[in-house]
Amino acid sequence: MMYNKLMPVSNSTSLLEKMRHSCAHLMAAATLELFPKTKFAIGPTIEDGFYYDFDFSENEKINEKDLPLIEKKMQELKNKDLVFHQEWINIEDAKKIFKDQPYKLEIIDEIEQGKRSAFGRKDKVSIYRLDNFVDLCIGPHVTNTKEIGPFKLLSIAGAYWRGEEKNKMLTRIYGTCFSRKEELDKYLWRLEEIKKRDHRRLGRQLELFIVPVEVGPGLLIWLPKGAVIRREIEKFIIEEQTKRGYSHVYSPHVGRKSLWVTSGHWDLYRDKMYAPMTIDGEEYLVKPMNCPMHMMVYKSKPHSYKDLPIRIAEIATVYRYEQTGELAGMLRVRHITQDDAHIFCRKDQVVNEFVNVVKFIIFLLKSFQINDFYFQLSVRDPKNKKKYLGDDKIWQEAEREIEEAVKAVGLVPKRKEGEAAFYGPKLDVMVKDALGREWQSGTVQIDFMLPERFNLEYVNEKGQIERPVLIHRAPLGSLERWVGLLTEHYAGAFPLWLSPIQIEIIPISDNHHELAQKVYNILTAQNFRAEINQESKTIGYKIRQSTLQKIPYMVIIGDKEIAKSKLSENLSAKEVFVSVRTREGKDLGLINLQEFIESLKSQIEKRE
Repeated sequence: MMYNKLMPVSNSTSLLEKMRHSCAHLMAAATLELFPKTKFAIGPTIEDGFYYDFDFSENEKINEKDLPLIEKKMQELKNKDLVFHQEWINIEDAKKIFKDQPYKLEIIDEIEQGKRSAFGRKDKVSIYRLDNFVDLCIGPHVTNTKEIGPFKLLSIAGAYWRGEEKNKMLTRIYGTCFSRKEELDKYLWRLEEIKKRDHRRLGRQLELFIVPVEVGPGLLIWLPKGAVIRREIEKFIIEEQTKRGYSHVYSPHVGRKSLWVTSGHWDLYRDKMYAPMTIDGEEYLVKPMNCPMHMMVYKSKPHSYKDLPIRIAEIATVYRYEQTGELAGMLRVRHITQDDAHIFCRKDQVVNEFVNVVKFIIFLLKSFQINDFYFQLSVRDPKNKKKYLGDDKIWQEAEREIEEAVKAVGLVPKRKEGEAAFYGPKLDVMVKDALGREWQSGTVQIDFMLPERFNLEYVNEKGQIERPVLIHRAPLGSLERWVGLLTEHYAGAFPLWLSPIQIEIIPISDNHHELAQKVYNILTAQNFRAEINQESKTIGYKIRQSTLQKIPYMVIIGDKEIAKSKLSENLSAKEVFVSVRTREGKDLGLINLQEFIESLKSQIEKRE
C-alpha cells in the first residue's frame, strides 16, 4: 500500500486536503489526551489521507487494537465543534509552549536559523490551537471541527524521525478522511480489495514463491507453480521476439570488474552493486546489468552497415543491492530476471527501431489484458548533470529521437526530470492495474555513450568506420515484478494460458477414479496442465478447494458422466462426456471432452 506521497499545502489547498490536514491535528489532540506522556513530531496530508508521527513512552506503547479508542476520542472532540485558531508568535514564546516537545523544538531551531520556512520565518512561527491542543503549523485548516468529514484510522507503522535510520524510530498512525460517507466506504472497500489481492498473501495461498530467511532478504525462490507462470511468459516473449528478428543469447552471472568500469556502472551505479570478489587475483562482480555482456557479443566479429540492426536478446538474471526496508515480495527483490535486449543500429534506423519496440510493448501489455497504460519520458536532472555521462548535445539528440519515435505511434509521453539512466534518456512504461494503481514496468532507452566507451564499430557504405547507436529495452522490466503485478491485477485468477494448473479433475467417489485417470491421460497428452483430486473428501469440499486455488476449470466425473460416455479400451476424447464448472462458479453442464478441448485450445491461442 502506498502511503508516502505528500500533498502540497498552500492557501489554494482543496477543501478535502484541508479536512485531512485538520483531521491529522484532531488525531494528535485525541492521542495526547489519551496518552499524555507522548511526544509528537509531524502530521502531513498524503495522497489518500494523512498521518502523524508519535514518540510514545515505554508504558504507553500502542498497537492497532488502540485505534478504535483514538477514533472514539476524535469523534468526541469533533462533536464539540472546536475552532481551529491560528496565531503568529515569536520564537521565544514558541520554545516555551513546546518546551516538553523535543521534535517541535528541533524544528523551531531550524526556523530560527533560517533553514526551514514551512512553519514560519526567522522571527515568527505559526501555531494552530484546537481547544487545549497546540501545534506548530502553517495551515490551512477548516474553520471548525464540524466541517471535518467522516474519517477512519487505518494502520500503525514504524518511521524514523526525518526518515533517517540513525534517528529514533517513531510510531506512525495513518488515517483517511472524505467529504461523504459513501466515498469513505468506497475507499475502505478498495483497501480491503488491495489486501485480498496482495501478491505476498496470494503467493503463499497459490504456492508461487518463497523468500526463505536461510537464503536471504530479497532472494526469492520460484516454487513449481510460480515457475510454470514464469516459463510460459518466457516462452511467449522468446517466440514473439524471434518473429521480430531478435537473436537470443546466454551470458555469465559474473564478469571482470573492468567491464563495469568501462560501462560507467562502477562509477555511477556502485551503490546498487554488490562488493567485488577476488578470483585468481582479479576482481569480479556479479552483474547488475547485461549491457557489457551484449557489447561483447557485438564485438565478437566485425560488422558492415548491411548487418544492422542487430538485436541481441536474453532472459537474464541480474543482481542489485536494494535497501532491506525497500524489499517487498516479488515487487522489490535483489535478483531481477529481465526480458532484456540491446539493439545495435545505424542512426537512420533509430526511430524505426524505437517505434517497433514501443509497438511490441503495447502488444505485450494487451496480451496480458493490461489496457490502461501510458509512457513517461525520463530525462536528466538539469541541476545535477554530474550524475550522467555525456554532453548536452548527445542528450538533446537522444531525447529528440525518442520524442520523434513516440510521436510516430501517436503517443504523447509525460516528461519527468531526474529519472533518466546515467547513460541516456529513457521511455518508461507506466501501467494501471484492475484497481487503478500505477506500476512502473518496462523501459526503452537510446544510448550514444556505451558504443563509444566499448569502442563499437561498423563499416558504412563508404568503407568508413562508424559507431552504432544502442537501444536498451526491457518491455516488462523484470519477471519477478511483472508476475507480482499480474498476481494482483488478476487477483490470483490467472488466465488459462498462464494458470499453473489449468484443469482439476474431480472424481465424485472411488468408483469414478478409472475414468478420471483416462481423462487425465487424454488432457496431458494434449499438453494441458491437469491434476486429479484424489482426496477422500466430499465433492463440495473438493470444489471449494479448487476454487480457492483459482484453477480455471473443474471437470466432474460421476455416475452420470460414466453412463453418457462410450467406454472402450482405447478411449478417445470424442467418446467421453464430463461435467464442467468454472472457478467463478458457473456450471457449464455435461460437455463432450473433445469439444471442451477445442474450446480450451482456442482460449489459449487467443490468450483470453
